[in-house]
Amino acid sequence: MIADDAIQAARAVMDGIVVRTPLVEAAALSELTGARVLLKLENLQATGSFKARGALIRLNAMTDSQRRTGVVAMSAGNHAQGVAWHARRLGIPATIVMPEGTPFTKTLRTEALGATVLLSGANLAEAQATAERLAAEHGLTLIHPYDDLHVIAGQGSIGAEMLEDCADLDTLIVPVGGGGLLAGIAVAARARKHSITLVGVQAQGFAPLARPPFVGSGRAQTLAEGIAVKHPGQLTRPIIETLVDDVVAVGEAALEQAVEMMVETEKQVAEGAAAAPLAALLAAPERFRGRTVGLVVSGGNIDNRTLSSLLMRGLVRAGRLARLRIEISDAPGTLAQVSALIGAHGGNILEVHHQRLFQDIPVKYAELDVAVETTDSGHLETMIAGLDAAGFPTRRLGSLAGQE
Repeated sequence: MIADDAIQAARAVMDGIVVRTPLVEAAALSELTGARVLLKLENLQATGSFKARGALIRLNAMTDSQRRTGVVAMSAGNHAQGVAWHARRLGIPATIVMPEGTPFTKTLRTEALGATVLLSGANLAEAQATAERLAAEHGLTLIHPYDDLHVIAGQGSIGAEMLEDCADLDTLIVPVGGGGLLAGIAVAARARKHSITLVGVQAQGFAPLARPPFVGSGRAQTLAEGIAVKHPGQLTRPIIETLVDDVVAVGEAALEQAVEMMVETEKQVAEGAAAAPLAALLAAPERFRGRTVGLVVSGGNIDNRTLSSLLMRGLVRAGRLARLRIEISDAPGTLAQVSALIGAHGGNILEVHHQRLFQDIPVKYAELDVAVETTDSGHLETMIAGLDAAGFPTRRLGSLAGQE
C-alpha cells in the first residue's frame, strides 16, 4: 500500500511537465445513461496516454549514477512512449523491448522519441524476460509499466485531479490491466472521499480481477490491448482488492460500440482500453443512473486502420451502411429500375456487383450485390420492403457484422 503523500509528492514533480488534463461534461452520454457523466481526457497527454505520468515519477526517482547507465522497459506501446518521452528530456539512455508483432507505427513513434527499440518475444511476458536479462547484464534500471510504487503514485495523480475538479463525483470507472492506474486512483480517491464507489473494467479473456473472475472466450486478441494483461502486479493487486468496490469484464462488441460512441457523440478518439469504462457504463446504465460518474479515458493511441474499420462497422450495425443482395431478371433496363427504386426511397448507392455465373438462381436471372447508404435501420427496412414489393426479392448481407 502507498500513502496519499506519495501521490501529492508526485504531483509536485509533474507540475509544468505533464499535462493536467481536463475533466469535461459528456452531455450526450449523460442523457443516454441517466447519469451525470464526466470524462477525464488522458488522451490529451503529449504521448497520447496516462502512462507519461508514472514514467516521469519513476525516472525522476533514479540516482545520477543510474541515469548515466540508462533504463530498460518492456511495452507494446503507451508505456514505451511515456518512458522514451521523459528519458530524452532528462538525458537518460533508454532501451524499450517490444514484442515482435508490435505494429510498425508504434515502434517508429518510440524511436522518434529517442529510445532504442528491441523487438523480442511473441508477447509482453517474453519481452519482459528480455528486458530483465538486459537490466541484469548491463546494470540498467528496469522501468516496470505498473508494478512499481513510483509508477502507481504517478498514475494516482489522476484521481486527485478528478476530485479537485468535481467534488460531487460519487463513482469512478477506470480501465485495469496490470493495475497501476486503478491502484493509484483508488488510493487518491479514498483519501479525498472515502464513500466514493470505485469500479475497474477489464476485457473479457483478460479479466483475472473481475468479480467473479471471467472465464475467457479463448480469443488471443482484443481491441483493448492496453489492458490485455493476464496477471496483475504483486503490488497493485492487494491495493485493488482492498480499496476497489468492483471489477467488471466487457466484451469486444461493447468495446467497439464504446470507441465508436466516443468519436460520434463526444468527438474524442479513445483506444480500446480507454473506452472500456464507457462500455461498462453502457452495459449496466441502471447501476449508475442518478449518480455523478467519472470515466477515465486513459489514452487515444488507436491504429488508424483499426479506427477506420471500427467506424465503418458501426455504420453497418446502425443500418446506415448495408450490402443488399437483390434478385433481378437478366434483361435490359432492369438495373436502371432497381437503381431508380433505391433512389426513390432516399438511398445512396456506393457500389454495385452484377453476378451472372456464380449463383444458384435460374439462367434468365442475375443477382446484384449493392452497397447502399441510408439514414438508419428503419429507413433500410423500408427500402428493402419497397424492392420486394416491386418484384425484386432482397435480403441484407452481413447484418450481424460486429455483433455478439
